[in-house]
Amino acid sequence: MEKYSIGSQLRVFIPFALGYFLSYLYRVVNAVIAPNLVTDIGVDPSELGLLTSTYFIAFAAFQLPLGVLLDRYGPRKIEAFLLIFAGMGAWLFASAGSLTGLIIGRAFIGFGVSACLMAAFKAYVMWYPREQLPLINGFQMAAGGLGALAATAPVEAALTLTDWRGVFMGLAVLTFVIAATVYFIVPEGAVAGGDSKFSEQIRGTKSVFASLVFWRIAPLTTLSQSTFLSIQGLWAGPWLRDVAGFDRSNVAGTLLLVATAMIAGFIFLGAIAERLSRYGIKPITVAVTGMSLFMVVLLLLIFELTTASVPLWVLFGFFGTSGILPYAVLSQSFPPHLSGRVNTALNLLVFVVAFTAQWGIGSVIEIWPVNAAGGYAPEGYRAAFMVMLGAQGLTWLWYVAAGAIQRRRQMP
Repeated sequence: MEKYSIGSQLRVFIPFALGYFLSYLYRVVNAVIAPNLVTDIGVDPSELGLLTSTYFIAFAAFQLPLGVLLDRYGPRKIEAFLLIFAGMGAWLFASAGSLTGLIIGRAFIGFGVSACLMAAFKAYVMWYPREQLPLINGFQMAAGGLGALAATAPVEAALTLTDWRGVFMGLAVLTFVIAATVYFIVPEGAVAGGDSKFSEQIRGTKSVFASLVFWRIAPLTTLSQSTFLSIQGLWAGPWLRDVAGFDRSNVAGTLLLVATAMIAGFIFLGAIAERLSRYGIKPITVAVTGMSLFMVVLLLLIFELTTASVPLWVLFGFFGTSGILPYAVLSQSFPPHLSGRVNTALNLLVFVVAFTAQWGIGSVIEIWPVNAAGGYAPEGYRAAFMVMLGAQGLTWLWYVAAGAIQRRRQMP
């Protein structure tokens, strides 16, 4: 089969896009079902943050071995195998009668979908020309955006037909179907470096973490993505309820718009990065500009401009996607046989910090008392968002300083 033929590329893209659609749906669905979990299980803000963020820590815990496995055995087998665990996790979540059971199910889900993005990125390095990577990565992320969209108003509509347990039972079945699709549809490709010794692969991982190229980009990307993921995946919904005063229908509708903006951001920013690269403007420049604008939007949300809530959250969804562009940048900054380990190293940082942020935001919000209607105090959201914005500002300063260090090292 010709490597760069349209047929082979579609056989690679579509199954991996379906996997990431599912991964993102799982990631953000708690933003809609949070009131149901609070009512049925009786969780407080900190427990809700811990429950939802368990996805991130389970996801992160497998990133380094995942990079080695992807580079050794290839993305098709690894993703199909792991998705079986995600399906089991959805079934456990639907069956749980306590916070502990929900956490176990959520952890299985996070572990099971831990390859959905990185396996796709690895496959695209194998099956697409290098110059197309920012664009095809953008389309992959757009598939995730569709998953986020499906987790908003469609899930709210599904809850009128069944409860949240029925929703997760359905997701379990869908997960097993997609696992089979990845295994039987994606073509098998030669894995560069797949026959190397395990010790050599470990040294490759160490070389990634020892690189200033990696550490210049990683902190800014990590804080931008973790802020976006932790807020969009849980706290955007409660903010719209408690600060903007929206009812459940308006919350779900606004989250749908955020997901739509996210899809547009993934596609548009990826296309812009590819187009501008033809004129000598590097994709990292587009990424840093987008992440800077994302910080501006977060600052405006801190000011609680409630009359502009919807457009601000739409911009939040759009510019929150800019942190994905550095994955393609780093893939092209290291040898192809290290691509899996480069991306999973970055993903490890993103999801560890996202776990901490999503749980930590809930802990900050809990400092203020719950109001009579069961909502959380706006001051809590304001304080938590300010912490995330300040952390992003520090990593932006490091990006600038590290660039100066790199330039001095390159001077004769």
